[in-house]
Amino acid sequence: MVVDKSYSEVLDSSEVVVGRRKELELILSVLLSGQHILLEGPPGTSKSTILRYVTSKLDLPLFHVEGSADLTPSKLIGTFNPSMVLEQGFKPDYFEKGPLFQAMEQGGVLYIDEFNRAAPDATNALIRAMEEKEIVIPRYGVIRAKDSFRVVAAMNPFDDTGVSRLSRALFDRLCRVRMDYQTMEEEKEIVRNEIEDAHPSLVEIGVKIGRATRYDDRLRQGSSVRGATDFVKIAENLASIRGHFDSGVIIDSANAAFSGKIWIENPLSTAEEILLEIIEAVLQSLGSDVLSDLSESLKKKNMKT
Repeated sequence: MVVDKSYSEVLDSSEVVVGRRKELELILSVLLSGQHILLEGPPGTSKSTILRYVTSKLDLPLFHVEGSADLTPSKLIGTFNPSMVLEQGFKPDYFEKGPLFQAMEQGGVLYIDEFNRAAPDATNALIRAMEEKEIVIPRYGVIRAKDSFRVVAAMNPFDDTGVSRLSRALFDRLCRVRMDYQTMEEEKEIVRNEIEDAHPSLVEIGVKIGRATRYDDRLRQGSSVRGATDFVKIAENLASIRGHFDSGVIIDSANAAFSGKIWIENPLSTAEEILLEIIEAVLQSLGSDVLSDLSESLKKKNMKT
């Protein structure tokens, strides 16, 4: 793989990805080294976003596949059209190419999201493609990959429901890049980029609640930054509907935005109970003026409209 652009141009991702300089450097280095990648991290850590950005900058075709129990080797590689085969036999023109075939043929990137949810026979079908850059298709022949062909897999290491244990042979052929949560300031920037004219206090509250869920012993997995983004949107609309900003708006909005995104470790606690404690701690840390500032901001907004 040859990069026709300067590294600085590829790594200048500020308009698309907030932060992630180290991860970008690692992903680019692994791809240039001719290796395949495992992006490992919880949901909402920009795994798909960063890969779409890198492949677009490198002008590489990207073939996105969702890992699931329904993903079979034939869906990954392709299969002959049954009706045409019955009518005229096995001819190359009647082979319907799967994403692995297309990625190899075009020298693109095969991206398999939720990699550990794919069936073992599907993931094992990748081993020869990654190791020898070729696959053998009965009645079709040998498919050899272009030099720029790569496999990139992504998975959430915390998942333990509906997942398969990946073989050591697969791990041995993948270079692992850890995608952890971004810093607090970077997460605030993500929310501000997503929501135009978001109130700074709401952004602060949302991001602090989301980050607090990641360090609560009662939760196996906390919320991604999507929780903060959803919270700000919901809180702004809920306050407009109710005509005021108070702790009830914050609590109800946070429950709607975060309760489905957290993973409870201890079934003796409910999501609402855990979130209430976190919300109260966040509001206390910001001081009593925060709700007054939000109420004043709502009044000014209503006056303009």
